[in-house]
Amino acid sequence: MGSDRSIPSLTADSLNPKVLKCEYAVRGEIVSLAQKLQQQLQANPGSYPFKEILYCNIGNPHSLGQQPITFFREVLALCDHPTILDKSKTQGLFSSDSIERARQILDQIPGRSTGAYSHSKGIKGLRDTIAAGIEARDGFPADPNDIFLTDGASPAIQMMMQLLIRSENDGIFCPVPQYPLYSASIALYGGTLVPYYLDEATGWGLEIRELEKQLETARQKGINVRALVVINPGNPTGQVLAEENQRDIVEFCKKEGLVLLADEVYQENIHVPEKQFHSFKKVCCSMGYGDKAIPLVSLQSVSKGYHGECGKRGGYMEVTGFSPEVMEQVYKLATLNACSNISGQILATLVMSPPKVGDESYESYLAEKDGILQSMARRAKMLEDGLNNLEGVTCNKAEGAMYLFPQIRLPNKAIKEAESRKKEPDAYYATRLLYATGIVVVPGSGFGQFPGTWHFRCTILPQEEKIPAIVSRLTEFHQKFMDEFRD
Repeated sequence: MGSDRSIPSLTADSLNPKVLKCEYAVRGEIVSLAQKLQQQLQANPGSYPFKEILYCNIGNPHSLGQQPITFFREVLALCDHPTILDKSKTQGLFSSDSIERARQILDQIPGRSTGAYSHSKGIKGLRDTIAAGIEARDGFPADPNDIFLTDGASPAIQMMMQLLIRSENDGIFCPVPQYPLYSASIALYGGTLVPYYLDEATGWGLEIRELEKQLETARQKGINVRALVVINPGNPTGQVLAEENQRDIVEFCKKEGLVLLADEVYQENIHVPEKQFHSFKKVCCSMGYGDKAIPLVSLQSVSKGYHGECGKRGGYMEVTGFSPEVMEQVYKLATLNACSNISGQILATLVMSPPKVGDESYESYLAEKDGILQSMARRAKMLEDGLNNLEGVTCNKAEGAMYLFPQIRLPNKAIKEAESRKKEPDAYYATRLLYATGIVVVPGSGFGQFPGTWHFRCTILPQEEKIPAIVSRLTEFHQKFMDEFRD
């Protein structure tokens, strides 16, 4: 006979509270709703006043029609199926430099197979190539032993949070607005997010006096601030830091003993001629600090840039200025996942060492790259202008990255209506926008924003020919919304 005693079922209340606390707005409630609407449209075309859902919520270029870089995919294909390297037809189907690069890479992989585990930091020969690429970019040497290949930048962020956070008394400085993976990871590992507000009035400027103010406030609360996150170019805000500003940030971190976590995954996404990307590694070295004086973690990803290979999950972190004892612990964390995926490792290498002048693929590679980046700049400007033409909306210049983060000044009646529905006002606006137009944006409340202001994040990634229609639909919706709730 079985026991009559009932066994409590697993409930949300019985789960790890740190998991319940973390949120990731980029794939949150609005996106779930959009996916349901998409299913309804497929089952019943014409059920909504739009034909398709336009996912402007996430930096996922290929999902919105961007084509991969031919050279990158040729090398990946040859590495994944090396038996075709020796077939006569391959010479006519693949460029000579992609064939040669695939042979070089396979020689560095254990067993010459992308199905094999690698060293936990990543394949040594690939790390050598990435180090050479960093040196070519910055003009200062890089050590392949400081490089950890990762499944995109996200695992590197989580690894650093896991390493640095011991309890809720440990704080991580994060920009507000911020990429919500940071707030989610800090919550998951039990730390405290210490915000510093970017100055929207100065184009989302990062002010040292704001850092000093927030650091003092945190310390008065007994919080030990351990690291400063800087996202450059900014996500969701799109600003590009000036080198002088970066120097001030480095000095601040050195003075206060903070680890500098430099999220630089949008380093190739610069849309305006007056701005230029400078890595924090380069800035530190140019200040005479070398790679030992400042604990610095630099992040790069194959998901962004002009390549946009989000599904390949490739990236790396360069860790400098850590003691050998600390580096041992970073390596230990890396070993827990065995290694990052090999295709992502290969792609990270190709991003940092693309075709060069004289290579067969160089001209086509350059045309594809420039075509994508120039189109992104045009799309950013079209959306920026369209948003700034809306009543009560202001949008700072999109200097870099893949997003716009306009401020929307909503009527009091709209704010009260949102409150009555127990929604943040910008989330209510985004929901109404979705139902009216099929356009998916992320409410600013998912990223953090200065109290009393409302925003949304919109990607610049829909195909260029669709941007005018998006602006038109958004303009029509916004005018009706403002009229409906006009005070």
